[in-house]
Amino acid sequence: MNIRNLWRAAALMLAFATPLHAEINIQPVTSPGGIKAWLVEDHGIPFTALEIRFKGGTSLDAPGKRGAVNLMTALIEEGAGDLDSQGFAAARDGLAASFQFSSDQDGVSVSSHFLTENRDQALALLHDALTKPRFDQVAVDRVREQVLSGLRADAKDPGAIAANLERARSFGSHPYGSDGSGSIESVTALSRDDVVQAFKDAIARDRITVAAAGDISAAELGVVLDKLLADLPAKGAPLPGPATLQTKGGITVQPFPGPQSMIIFGQGGMKFDDPDYFAASLLNEILGGGRFSARLMTEVREKRGLTYGVSTGLAAYDHAEVLVGQFQASNEKVAEAIKVIREEWAKIAKDGVTADELANAKTYMTGAYPLRFDGNDTIASILVGMQDLGLPPDYPKTRNARVDAVTLEDVKRVAARLIKPDDLHFIVVGQPTGVANE
Repeated sequence: MNIRNLWRAAALMLAFATPLHAEINIQPVTSPGGIKAWLVEDHGIPFTALEIRFKGGTSLDAPGKRGAVNLMTALIEEGAGDLDSQGFAAARDGLAASFQFSSDQDGVSVSSHFLTENRDQALALLHDALTKPRFDQVAVDRVREQVLSGLRADAKDPGAIAANLERARSFGSHPYGSDGSGSIESVTALSRDDVVQAFKDAIARDRITVAAAGDISAAELGVVLDKLLADLPAKGAPLPGPATLQTKGGITVQPFPGPQSMIIFGQGGMKFDDPDYFAASLLNEILGGGRFSARLMTEVREKRGLTYGVSTGLAAYDHAEVLVGQFQASNEKVAEAIKVIREEWAKIAKDGVTADELANAKTYMTGAYPLRFDGNDTIASILVGMQDLGLPPDYPKTRNARVDAVTLEDVKRVAARLIKPDDLHFIVVGQPTGVANE
């Protein structure tokens, strides 16, 4: 698996780095059967996006069955009820509907959109996928081979190797400590019965978060939710407990042939509901955000030309929090790049940030409406993310004020609390010159 899962939570945080459009009105909805959801109603186009997330994800894999939830998720759409894989795809396409199923370390996501005129038929098809998936053996064998092909490619990908090493070093035997896609050995050994059990473990009513955006009223959505989700099992498998993060700093080198090295670095992070989170977000933006004015970009790329890009992000998973970064560099430049990053880590922990840096970061974080919020699909996904983070429906209206309220003293205090130079660990995959295990 590549490093996208490692960055999922950080990307979710970035989704809230800019406020939603002021006209968006979030309505909490409760179905007659008690299923809760958020809705942004928009009747301008006869189209609705529906986002469902089941908490747990690949962390629910049973011992010795790593990759089962990932494989199961890829198979949900491969036939349901009376329809085999081809029949299901033809029925979906004939309705001009879209269903996407995905999983990560904390959840299984179902993203769908459909035309208003075909709503009932599309949702009936989705209901079958969520309640009567076939998991035909021929589909299991075919999709498993696709997963295995990806794992074989990852074994030759320095980014995937680095991510796997970082997971294992950081979280050990916790499910976070290994790739949710599984290993070649574990996926090869998975049976159809394992896939069926993974479905029972992961898809249940007790772990649902739902949001919709588009051409549907609150009353209509309530009816839809009961028809779609009421038949699901009441409870799934128990969620895993908290992950204990390994905080020892240092360097781990994994030899890999090539002219460049891939580096992932990180330390412990901060919970999203921490009162200091907004100050921490501003701090991260100044230290290693995506802008060229971030300190690491300035010092590592602009001044010294050691990499094309370096960035960091706060990642708040359901069971752990990390502050992670990454970059690539030619082998002869890795040692100096690590030295500079360590120096900047220590400097910001000791001195905090400047008034100009804070003002510029606030301007960025409260700035223009991002292009990612330009459609119902994206809005529905964001609303689910907001609920999972425990945010209130009025968050878009209050969020900028909370950012603006952060003071220079707040950021300095949080820098001293959050940034731990002695905990900073680097995973290096390559053949770096003058870099050894520490």
